[in-house]
Amino acid sequence: MHPAASVIIFTTLSGIGLGMLAWLGIDPTPPTGWAAFWNFLLAFALTVGGLISSTFHLGHPERALKAFTQWRTSWLSREGVCSVAALSVMGLYAAGLVFFAKPIAPLGYIGAGLSLLTVYTTSMIYAQLATIPRWNTPLTSVLYLSLAIAGGALLAGRTGAAMALLLVAAGAQLIWWMKGDTAFADRGSDLGTATGLGDRGEVRSLAHPHTSPNYLMREFVYVVARKHVQKLRIIAMLLMVALPLLILVALPANLFVIALAAASHLAGVATSRWLFFAEAEHTVGIYYGMR
Repeated sequence: MHPAASVIIFTTLSGIGLGMLAWLGIDPTPPTGWAAFWNFLLAFALTVGGLISSTFHLGHPERALKAFTQWRTSWLSREGVCSVAALSVMGLYAAGLVFFAKPIAPLGYIGAGLSLLTVYTTSMIYAQLATIPRWNTPLTSVLYLSLAIAGGALLAGRTGAAMALLLVAAGAQLIWWMKGDTAFADRGSDLGTATGLGDRGEVRSLAHPHTSPNYLMREFVYVVARKHVQKLRIIAMLLMVALPLLILVALPANLFVIALAAASHLAGVATSRWLFFAEAEHTVGIYYGMR
């Protein structure tokens, strides 16, 4: 798949923002007053900024509101509904903390659940696609949720939990990569199954269907060299997990240290998300002899 910047920014920022909102919602001793204001401002800015960036990938952004009407069948629509619900509930919860120093615990728990549900719906937009075997697995949802929860813990200042959860997220990422590398071959799709002519013998393409790249080839047949993949995976893991852990262990916990660890984590997640899209082998590539 073509790794569009808007979708990478969306999944990276909204994931960690919603994860932070979830941690703020379940905090037994949440911040109040100005401390609550700055915490929720950061979480809302990341979440809303990510959601807004996703609209730039739409062919007709002005029609985005229509997506909310398809929640019965569309994970994209469910994501929109859940995100609005999560932000609305957490907005009320934040108002109680900022203006009245009063935590309304039920609102916090509901908002936290809706925040994680939004991350899940985002993951299902990709996990539901049988045409992309690498994504078409429950591990995709595990990966998105584990990174959101770990990153959210880091931004919320839960350094002890964050260190443990970063290791869990690293494990989820490594397993997802290993399973994904064989997913396309395990599906058993080839030119014979794609054309329905496989029962007649070996099927070969004599010429490409088009003389120049078309929309399908530009969007769904993106190829990245294996040697670059390995380098980027190492960079992603170093930035996403190893460096934040080293910072948290080696330096005394304070606002600057947490911000430094979070910045490294975000850079690593963005690198991982670029690979998430760039490595995705769409079965349509079989028709063009590029799988």
